Amino acid sequence: MTVRPDENPGARKLLVRQKWRPSLAMIVCAVLTTVTALPLAGLFFFRLYENQLIRQTEAELNAQCAVLAALFEREVGSTLAKSSTSGVPMRDERPFTPIEARLDLAGSKILGPRPDGRPAPGPPDPALVDIGRRLQPILTNAQKITLAGFRLLDPHGVVIAGGNETGLSLAQVEEVAQALDGHHRSVLRLRRRNLPAPPLYSITRGTSVRVFTAMPVMVGGEVAGVVYASRTPSNILKNLKAERRRVAAALAAIVAGALVVGFLFWRTITRPMHQLIGHMRAIGVAGRDAVRAPTHHGTRELAMLSQGFLDMAERLYDRTDYIATFAAHVSHELKSPLSSIQGAAELLRDSGANMSEDERRKFLDNVIADAQRLTALLHRLRELARADNPQPGGSTTLAPVVTATRRGFSSLSIEAAGCLDQAVGMSADNAVIIFSHLADNAVRHRAKTLRIRACRRAETISVAVMNDGEPIADNNRDKIFTPFFTTRRESGGTGMGLEIVRSMLRAHRGSIQLSDADDGVTFLLTFPAA
Repeated sequence: MTVRPDENPGARKLLVRQKWRPSLAMIVCAVLTTVTALPLAGLFFFRLYENQLIRQTEAELNAQCAVLAALFEREVGSTLAKSSTSGVPMRDERPFTPIEARLDLAGSKILGPRPDGRPAPGPPDPALVDIGRRLQPILTNAQKITLAGFRLLDPHGVVIAGGNETGLSLAQVEEVAQALDGHHRSVLRLRRRNLPAPPLYSITRGTSVRVFTAMPVMVGGEVAGVVYASRTPSNILKNLKAERRRVAAALAAIVAGALVVGFLFWRTITRPMHQLIGHMRAIGVAGRDAVRAPTHHGTRELAMLSQGFLDMAERLYDRTDYIATFAAHVSHELKSPLSSIQGAAELLRDSGANMSEDERRKFLDNVIADAQRLTALLHRLRELARADNPQPGGSTTLAPVVTATRRGFSSLSIEAAGCLDQAVGMSADNAVIIFSHLADNAVRHRAKTLRIRACRRAETISVAVMNDGEPIADNNRDKIFTPFFTTRRESGGTGMGLEIVRSMLRAHRGSIQLSDADDGVTFLLTFPAA
């Protein structure tokens, strides 16, 4: 905040520092755009899903290789059994050795494309070639269903079945070499394409790799061959394309939801706020006539904010009217004694030599009386200012307040009863001011007894203050709380006592009102309970 002097040297205006600030509509638009774009941004976080697809592919290849390895092992065992002189070969009792999928698109090394087969150093074993010929139909049918490529290799890495590489050696391939040593191995390799990939496929790495698995076939503790398989993982975008209608429906639902949220936000927040801003500007220009509730409040919080603004505007205009009326009363009350003093002084100056001593003393007594009235008015004005702006906080019980009032008005019999031990939300000094003015008002109207009755009602303390003085005339009942109204001006009354009492109570969330009484005057006071 900065302070700038206005054209009037005594006026200051608080200005909000001018800098760029986003509007509420801009923030809502940014939030809705971000929410709408989240599904699209999720395309760049598909690697987790791609990794799962790769591991799923690896697990499927391991299972398929295990089945083919079992067939290969059975064929090799049957061949050995026919050529063996000892009859049926020994059964290989091995423990369960599950193979877990461990490939990771982010952490595993991606090798280059698989090397081509090389000429074999020598012809493969005819018995193994015959086994490969018998298993070839199984490999072909499995490839049609699983879309995986299968190769059966002999113990030297020569292809004996699968594809068009029969008779070539793959022993130089890294994963095959490890399988020939008796170790299972799965790797990721770059995929060879016959055609260039579509541009959209570049956002995912899963379309550019292929999973290769080499599983050794063990017979009698020796490597009898290798099952070598490969397959490209399932593609995310291909799945999305297959589900394009559902994806489009989901996107449409997201956009529709964002539009609904935006409409509700505009209806319940943005529009009521703009209306409230317009009302505040109209109040600043048109005055009290523009203080009215907006047609749309929106949310509960905005309705409370709107009501708070309207209440504040009403209080400000009430305060402005009060100050204007009070200034008129003050000027009138001060003008009368000042005019009297000025007139008496002019007469003493111009005709003082021709006046008798009695006339001169009369004029001087009038000047002194008017000066005393001015002093009393100024004293009451200070008390009224203190009542309008009291020190907040504090609490006291009514018993010590009544005792202090008795000491200040010894000519008045003060009787008190009720819950005098209940604490009120007001300091003892402020409470004494209230009861002192009520006691002074009673004395000025010839009261002899002042009765105080207090009782607790919910969160307030109600006090009835009754005196047996002169009753208030019916035509004056509506004027007694008007500043400077008094029927005892000749006895020094200023007409501000009851206004001080009302201001003090109002500042502490209390009230005062005149009640009907058969004899004397009764005021009903309300104090907040502490």
